[in-house]
Amino acid sequence: MVPTTTPERLNAATGSSEVDDPAEAGRAAATEAMAGLAGRTPALIVLYTSVRYDLPTLLSAVRRITGDDVPLVGATSSGHFRSGDLTKPEQGVAVLAITAGPYRFGIASVGGLSVDSHAAGAELARAAQAAVGPDRPPHATLLLLADGLATQQEALIRGIHSVTGAGVPVVGGGASDDRRLSQTFVFHDDQILTDTAVAVWIGSERPVPVTVGHGWNPIGPPLLVTKVDGQVVHELAGRPAREVFEEHIRTGNIEELERVRPGGFYSTHAFGLIEPDGSYLVRGVYKDQAGQIRTFAPLPVYSAIQVVACEEEDLLDVSHNVAEQSVAGGETSVLLIFSCVARLDVLQQREEEAQRLQKAAGPVPIFGIYTYGEFARTTTATGYHNATVAAVAL
Repeated sequence: MVPTTTPERLNAATGSSEVDDPAEAGRAAATEAMAGLAGRTPALIVLYTSVRYDLPTLLSAVRRITGDDVPLVGATSSGHFRSGDLTKPEQGVAVLAITAGPYRFGIASVGGLSVDSHAAGAELARAAQAAVGPDRPPHATLLLLADGLATQQEALIRGIHSVTGAGVPVVGGGASDDRRLSQTFVFHDDQILTDTAVAVWIGSERPVPVTVGHGWNPIGPPLLVTKVDGQVVHELAGRPAREVFEEHIRTGNIEELERVRPGGFYSTHAFGLIEPDGSYLVRGVYKDQAGQIRTFAPLPVYSAIQVVACEEEDLLDVSHNVAEQSVAGGETSVLLIFSCVARLDVLQQREEEAQRLQKAAGPVPIFGIYTYGEFARTTTATGYHNATVAAVAL
């Protein structure tokens, strides 16, 4: 009989800090994470942080603890969480350190999203795949972090898909900046980058599936998008888009619109882009200074949409289901979560999503970020979402 070996299990540990000094915050979070590995050598560091810090100082402090030779990826956030504990926007930094276990990682970053996101996506997929080396495992999932204010996120996904095909799921999120909507950053080793996407090719001997859900439900009939200009939606069903949208979200005789956040963002209503299978891709909606209706990603002209709404319990139930489904497939060491800051806005004082996610994951620790849009491409070329939660279990 030929002896068999059991693949080494991935080990994961996290650390966090909310102190004001960026050097001390980075040092404390990284030290806690490295201590949790109990002397094991990390193969990848993931960093999430508020933009309130001096980022070069913080990143340098993290790298001094984790080691300059250990690959690092990350993003600025609008809040993040680990093991059920939420760090609110504008508060702190979190670090995840993981060993390779049964996986092989390839890391790459590509800029120029504002010039040609499709080309950037294709280049990124090729570079991350090549970074794994020639003897790649048969299965892969791509972890993707990108400038959350880039306007062509769907083109980025299509560019990746043009290289990987449907056999490689994509999961991740758009970097954010504590709701400032000014400038977001991703991290690749010692680099602090904007207008850029960074990816981790996760090579595996078995499939690494992506789980996704949102909890939004349609209200009113389907509508045809009849006039758009980039992110501006001018007409729905041949009528002014703002007029149609606001008709849907009024309640009774109340003329005030429900929960319009600073910056004109509608937190409890959005557009649901109807997919061929009848499901919805949620597209966040906001009103610009000129009073025009905009979406965070362009809606295709002549596409079919419905106005969608959500309730707090629906969002929490979906988060629970996503986490529970993600860890049901077998031995898991860490659950990576990407949730939209819009979900945090809807829940407002009910800061429960991280707790619900951890409860559903059981003993598996979670590590998550609140993003400006989520990436979750499973079986189609489409894969950019708003107000959604996505997960991958390692």
